[in-house]
Amino acid sequence: MEKLEAGLVAKTDFNERPVELGGIGGFTLPRVRGVTGKFRLFGHYIHVQFMLLALAELALIITVSAAIYNYFIIASIEGAQNSVLESGAKIALMAVVFVFFMVAMGLYDTRQRERLSGLVLRLIAALFLAAMAMSVLYRFVPSLSLADGLLKASALASVVSLALIRALFYKFIDGRVLLRRVLVVGAGKNALFIDRLRRKADMRGFHLVGFVEQDSNQASLVDQSRILKFDKSLCAYALANDIDEIVLALDDRRQSLPTDDLLNCRMSGIDITDTLDFFERESALIQLDLVQPSWLIHSGGFKRNFIRTSFKRSFDILVSVSLLVLSTPFMLLTALAILLDSGGKGPIFYSQQRVGRNGQCFNVHKFRSMKTDAEADGVARWAQKEDPRVTRVGSFIRKYRLDELPQLWNVLAGDMSLVGPRPERPEFVKELCQANPLYKERHRVCPGITGWAQLCYPYGASAEDSMSKLQYDLYYVKNHGLFLDAYTLIQTVEVVLFKKGSR
Repeated sequence: MEKLEAGLVAKTDFNERPVELGGIGGFTLPRVRGVTGKFRLFGHYIHVQFMLLALAELALIITVSAAIYNYFIIASIEGAQNSVLESGAKIALMAVVFVFFMVAMGLYDTRQRERLSGLVLRLIAALFLAAMAMSVLYRFVPSLSLADGLLKASALASVVSLALIRALFYKFIDGRVLLRRVLVVGAGKNALFIDRLRRKADMRGFHLVGFVEQDSNQASLVDQSRILKFDKSLCAYALANDIDEIVLALDDRRQSLPTDDLLNCRMSGIDITDTLDFFERESALIQLDLVQPSWLIHSGGFKRNFIRTSFKRSFDILVSVSLLVLSTPFMLLTALAILLDSGGKGPIFYSQQRVGRNGQCFNVHKFRSMKTDAEADGVARWAQKEDPRVTRVGSFIRKYRLDELPQLWNVLAGDMSLVGPRPERPEFVKELCQANPLYKERHRVCPGITGWAQLCYPYGASAEDSMSKLQYDLYYVKNHGLFLDAYTLIQTVEVVLFKKGSR
């Protein structure tokens, strides 16, 4: 018994390091970890830091609004007519709407690289839109409103409070806490893709401890200052340095895979992740330069079932009908502007063949934004920056995506969905499929008016851009669902208002 006790190196803090049982064959008890980095929610990866930030800001808005409401109760007898429970529910509804528009303005987007001043402007825009939306709601459902002036006062006070909490978040929390400590096994070509992640936006979810060389005969391509040298075994080093995850980035696993060490690490509670899975989680894309058919075969996702398809179709119909009703005035004004700009000559609408689900072609409908002789020679061309074929009205409606509104009829007809990979012309699809056979996989789902690639990548108008966007399209095909569709639609508001990626 004394020998057994001598072999135990006990440690009570399970959040930092596991308990080592050196006297029992060198085994370790798995440590208990909190949620760090990113986690999967309904198929899509969410950043822990920004999820907690959203909850904190929701609570802050409720607290500020409740304090202002209490002032209105004292100042006005009418305010006392609402019960505490009823008042709390109405304040919570207002706070949820505020946070909803903050999501729409990209304030919880981990790729956001705006300075604090830019974020404050987005914050003001979000609360202004939320106040307008709540005013409309109060007009149609007066029973939901609280004391007069509460909405404006809450929005004004929330701007100041949220700007303060944002400044504190970016100074002390963002990219500093709740990070996964990552160790990369490999230092060759595959590891180089991880080494190239240098921007804060790319590394918000993890801290890269370093790279471990496995094959001394191969040249190391990563930054030499990041290569680790240690005498311990891989597992011993990982346990001693609180590694949360080991990423396998070996160029040739058949000869250099440290199976015993990795098994020991896994049984000790350390996650073992493939490079492709790592990029899918951290960058929300499928890294084309690394993808192998075997990974696509064994990887999760790419699920289809009747319930999901039915819900998606019902969602498309409900939202597209609502958007058609709301956008009718804008569509009428757009049609009138095109008619006046062309002097009454030429069509208002423009139809063009695109490739849809399962490779079937259909006619996509848009407001005409180019001259009628844009492709008089019959040669298909990519859109260009400052494209001379675009009319004056066409330039405006493209910036604010008004030219896309007729595609809502394509959604109702079932040719398109609200969210999905953007449909391309058959001429371009043939060219792109020859460049990369995986391009045809984006046709596994219905094309969309907006898509994940449109949020994550600037406007693309070349074969090279299409290959870059394909990485995000494949991520959507793999993980699509109502949650990702709704999130993409909400964030499309930012794309439209801030004219992101328009050409």
